[in-house]
Amino acid sequence: MKLGLTIGTGGTSPRIDMDLILEAERLGYDAVWTGEAYGTDAVTPATWVLARTTRIKAGTGIMQMSARTPTCAGMTALTLQALSDNRFLCGIGPSGPQVIEGWHGVPYGKPLARTREYISIIRKMVAREEPLTHQGEHYQIPYTGPGASGLGKPLKSIVHGKPGLKFYTASIMPAGLRLAGEIADGNIPIFMSPEAADAVVKPTLEGMAKAGGGKTLADFDIAPHVKVRVGDLDACRDAIRPELALYIGGMGARGKNFYTDYAGRLGFEAAAKQIQDLYLDGKKKEAAAIVPDALIDQIALIGTPDRIKGRLQDWKAIARDHKVGTIVLTGATMEAIRVVAEGL
Repeated sequence: MKLGLTIGTGGTSPRIDMDLILEAERLGYDAVWTGEAYGTDAVTPATWVLARTTRIKAGTGIMQMSARTPTCAGMTALTLQALSDNRFLCGIGPSGPQVIEGWHGVPYGKPLARTREYISIIRKMVAREEPLTHQGEHYQIPYTGPGASGLGKPLKSIVHGKPGLKFYTASIMPAGLRLAGEIADGNIPIFMSPEAADAVVKPTLEGMAKAGGGKTLADFDIAPHVKVRVGDLDACRDAIRPELALYIGGMGARGKNFYTDYAGRLGFEAAAKQIQDLYLDGKKKEAAAIVPDALIDQIALIGTPDRIKGRLQDWKAIARDHKVGTIVLTGATMEAIRVVAEGL
């Protein structure tokens, strides 16, 4: 099982803790992951990290597809792959309609169809087997629709990409997990439970079966975000509750919240509905207060160093069956990354 971590660049004045990243690199961590919502982008911090390190990988977790044409994302991937000696991991995803339509001002569309087209186009760019063409629902290359000049022609990337470029998606719903298993090299669930790993693994395997060709979990990196806090157990749980309440309760409408549904598939259906009801009624503190200890304990590494190291054994157990390939620590401190590295 490999180790990764996310880096936070949120807030009004983005900063990257390079001391933390360099220590992670020294400890043997495999990758650093960046993200984007409607503030900092994912690519610039990944570029910054790759320029200041020599071994650790950097991935976008995720680039919002609607914010970039697939060829723009492909040019970015090819460039970073070349400049970093193949240390870039290409994570893409649809984000959500609130951000895509509310921030980028474009239709959210059909996220699964868009993901399939997007990865297919970038793979063609990297392969360079022929000039790039694509005719799909979301993208037409060359473009010949309304307003076209008629001068567009198929082109090949000037940059010669390497075949090893890895594609990750960020999925938790069954259909998205099936698609990831079919067309991607890895997936980044927002959280995961070793006790309910099949909520992620089963649909991933279904997608692999559809892809054919003998693809297995050994060829795929399930890389869930795992919250980490070192300290008093109750205090650690309380620090995590508000974020879980936000996702489970507030990231969508009633009946249209992926995270509410996912918490239900992990075995917390009744609690998830109560959290959502309270949150959407404006009772955010009350919603956070009822996030179950058991849910936090399953998806996070929290408490004393010994407790965290003990819990890591459960993650290592499912890693032996390739049900997880990497755990990506979120909220990690210098102490936390050392404790987890020691426990591995």
